[in-house]
Amino acid sequence: MMRAWTLPMLLVSCGSVVATGLVSRGSSGAAAALLLVFVLLAGVNSPLVFPRPISAPEARRRSAVDGRPVVFWRPGCTYCLRLRIRLGRSARRLHWVDIWRDPAGAVAVRAANDGNETVPTVVVAGRPHVNPDPVWVREQLSSSE
Repeated sequence: MMRAWTLPMLLVSCGSVVATGLVSRGSSGAAAALLLVFVLLAGVNSPLVFPRPISAPEARRRSAVDGRPVVFWRPGCTYCLRLRIRLGRSARRLHWVDIWRDPAGAVAVRAANDGNETVPTVVVAGRPHVNPDPVWVREQLSSSE
């Protein structure tokens, strides 16, 4: 769990140090703007941007019931962030598994990717798809309804 917050905490810490240096030089406006940029970057790279993750077994169970895809992801992954942003509000209808929080999810991703933890890995009808096009994922979601 702590590993998911390492990058956001590092970004906020670095931003604070740089902003403190700017304030000591008398540039409080620039310090506030720079700190805001670092906080926004930390927010985008945090787990808060993604829907609440569930465990891999629970995601499989829910997917079997409703037919919706399962997305295996991890915080700090730019491709996962791209998928999340491009899906928009429909992303909340998918089942999201954070492989850093769920060891079973990490095992499932490694099994699908020749031992690598390549994310996002989207499982549709039991078949894994690595870093799929967000438009394709949206189509799979609408066809599952």
